[in-house]
Amino acid sequence: MSDREVVRIGFVPAKRFPFSTEWAVDLRGRVLRALSDVPDVEVVVPDESVVPFGLVQNDDDAAAAIPFFQQQKVDGVLIVALDFADEIAAATIAKELGKPVLLFASKEGPLRPNGERISDSFCGTLSVASALRRRALPFTYGGIVFPEEKRFADEVSVFAAACAASRAFLGARVGQVGVRPERFETVAYDEAKLLRRFGQKVVPVELSDMVLAAQGFSADDERLVAALASIKSEATAVKVSDGYVDRAGRLEVALRDFYQRKRLNAMAVQCWPSLRPQWGIMPCSLFGRLTDQGMMTACEVDVLGALDMLTQYHAARQTTKPHFIDWTIQHRSRPNTFLAWHCGNAPYSLRRPGTEVVLRNRWRGLDEPIPLEDDGAGAREFQLRTGAVTLSRLVEDGGEYKMLITGGEIVDDPAPERGSHAWVEVPDLDKLYNTLIDEGFIHHASLIHGDHRRALREFCRFVGVKTVVV
Repeated sequence: MSDREVVRIGFVPAKRFPFSTEWAVDLRGRVLRALSDVPDVEVVVPDESVVPFGLVQNDDDAAAAIPFFQQQKVDGVLIVALDFADEIAAATIAKELGKPVLLFASKEGPLRPNGERISDSFCGTLSVASALRRRALPFTYGGIVFPEEKRFADEVSVFAAACAASRAFLGARVGQVGVRPERFETVAYDEAKLLRRFGQKVVPVELSDMVLAAQGFSADDERLVAALASIKSEATAVKVSDGYVDRAGRLEVALRDFYQRKRLNAMAVQCWPSLRPQWGIMPCSLFGRLTDQGMMTACEVDVLGALDMLTQYHAARQTTKPHFIDWTIQHRSRPNTFLAWHCGNAPYSLRRPGTEVVLRNRWRGLDEPIPLEDDGAGAREFQLRTGAVTLSRLVEDGGEYKMLITGGEIVDDPAPERGSHAWVEVPDLDKLYNTLIDEGFIHHASLIHGDHRRALREFCRFVGVKTVVV
């Protein structure tokens, strides 16, 4: 087991009379052995002290298993039809737990000498699936497998990632620091609907309160001293004044304190226009620093964008951090390639190896001198490392929530673009751009390294978000 978050999966070993108990018990053990090799997954299963033979076969077994799983606080339910499986018992457990469900049929055992079968799992799996649908329970069907097959572990791993994302998303607490920029209607959202639909709580605070908190730290505050040293250590070139670095460090500590005090899961902050006149900086770089510390932080008070980042982070099982981007221009010569960009907010951990990381001002031409003091300071500029990436965007459109999910590949490009950025090659850029327009998606998105598209699709299934897959 690694240091990353662990997903607890409740295994329902589903059996039905009169098929072979010996076969079901043996297959149950094989499932447990296979699950022990899936990283960052803890399996919870009722043993013989809870149900006879450690198998769920009827209503009494379901009644005993439900409090057992509830006490263990499982994040998802894995139903394996070991033989025909009792659909009512399995579906009752799933209904009472209210967690994501993964359903498997097991391949068949050997034929008895008299010609009788010892199992009939796919037929029973159809009954379980029907029972889940009758109860309006979203589930994923993993196929007909023996547990030793690679497909079994792969499906469970994707399911665990979707469970992790669902756990993080439902009931999330999101900080809203300041109000959205007046001209950015695109990031408007319905706070009450988030509460009703997903149990999420928006925690607002005035931007001026964060500035006051930043002003209040003494110069020898250990948190401030550590933040200032870290800011400088993460830049190969610091093109701003010590005064800027001090103000950035103070605001970072204030935002981190707010995040922790309010037990937040993500945060959306007003980066302009009020912060420059109030505090003399732009905070782009510290958003990336907070995200790198596991505090998902979106720009421009984009609350749904922050939730998108949170979902990606947990779908990736916290193995890497997301970058909150704008969809921007097409590549000037390379087909099907676009610039995934923002002013300078990328986490330092995403930098391309060997690249220069410059903390500098914003919005000045590359051939102009860079002043030490500048109220546009705050961009941490570098290219992101190459490799496969997943991009997604959560929106509310026409009364429903939906998520765009797509994938691509970050490619190298020598162009000296400003800000934090990556050139992303996709199979069909025209289709992607057209979908963004036609489906009502906005200019912000979240990008994360790795292919997490399946986990995000399953997450959407479990929480009731429509998917738009390109």
